Amino acid sequence: MRSKFFGGVHPDPRKELSAGRVPTPLPAPAQVVIPMAQHIGAVCTPLVQPGDTVAMGQKIGDGPGLCVPVHASVSGRVAAVEPRPHVTGREVLSVVIENDFQDTPSRELSPHPNPDALTAEEIVTIIREAGIVGMGGATFPTDVKANTGIGKVDTLIANACECEPYITADDALLCTHAANVLRGLSLMRRVLEPERTVLGIEDNKPEAIAKLRQLQEEFPDIEVAVLPTRYPQGAEKQLIQALTGRQVPGGALPASVGCAVFNVATCASVYEAVYKGRPITRRIVTVTGEGIRTPMNLIVRIGTPFSQVVEAAGGLTEDIWKVISGGPMMGVAQRDLRASVIKGTTGILCLTARQNGEVAHPTCIRCAKCVAACPMKLQPLYLYRFEAAGDLDQLRRLHAMDCIECGCCAHLCPGKLPLVEKIRAAKKRLKEASAQ
Repeated sequence: MRSKFFGGVHPDPRKELSAGRVPTPLPAPAQVVIPMAQHIGAVCTPLVQPGDTVAMGQKIGDGPGLCVPVHASVSGRVAAVEPRPHVTGREVLSVVIENDFQDTPSRELSPHPNPDALTAEEIVTIIREAGIVGMGGATFPTDVKANTGIGKVDTLIANACECEPYITADDALLCTHAANVLRGLSLMRRVLEPERTVLGIEDNKPEAIAKLRQLQEEFPDIEVAVLPTRYPQGAEKQLIQALTGRQVPGGALPASVGCAVFNVATCASVYEAVYKGRPITRRIVTVTGEGIRTPMNLIVRIGTPFSQVVEAAGGLTEDIWKVISGGPMMGVAQRDLRASVIKGTTGILCLTARQNGEVAHPTCIRCAKCVAACPMKLQPLYLYRFEAAGDLDQLRRLHAMDCIECGCCAHLCPGKLPLVEKIRAAKKRLKEASAQ
């Protein structure tokens, strides 16, 4: 069943800047800075200390609870374990490795000799040990999502929508390694045993769609569903509604309506872990925008500073205004390009001064465009006002925690109110209040 989710917008996609650019490996830097916080959940505890020698792919951080390991993306010597700049704008405990340029492999993970014989439990264990998280930017631990869906899921969804403007990392992955994505998705089928498996992709990716169609005979149990382009179709709840007609209740998980959603890069990572014994040590990053000289897709080692990725794409233009980790709708502006690429870094977006839409005195004109656009049927303006007033009761009543921070409201606001920024602050207040 196909359906249409509520709200949404049609921002200028600007994907043509990097679309069709085959992912190019970026040489590993002389030093990588690998944060211990690369996923939703607990920060990893470092397993190495300064002076240690590490191999590429070696586990260098882990922890209990909602936590997955992080691995060395190069071989070499640990130079420091200390707080370093992070894409969130904070300083985060990180392992700094001096690259010996040998790429000496770790033997902690190895290709499974007979993947077809693996049980669901064994596949999930490999997924965790490989440090796999939601690679579309959400970074929720994949093993946890898989475990919580066992016995509850009748529909397995691979998310290839990549609806965020400018970003083409998933598109590039499908154009070059679509079979690996489908093999990883097949492994997730064995874990969850769904009745239906569907890959959802927007119709603005014709080359990727053609590649997937060519593979349909080899993977007959996987349906390819081409959807009309509309933001935020790649959001988990909106994609579920678009493909199944089911609506995930507020505060609930997709498993509550019998669905599980995994990004296509996550699926490819599952294939790499099981078939090749590779943890996540690199990923495709789209470096794009009017503020970068040569937009491209790069295969980047985890821990590579943004500054080096930007330099590899020709450097910033003279009229640069803002550098964003991610896309223009949900990305995080960077104040320090020493921050490094992490598992959830889908892109580095560079915007110019003429794209600066900020105003000195943002003003609501009561047009209600934010209400019409919100895919979660919230009232962004009132969430904005009650956050400013510190009224937590009203924020709860208006379901502030259901906001997915997609940016539709801010995108359409003619008064240029920083709606997402304030709602994000409101959610933080509510979380802090509930923890007390």
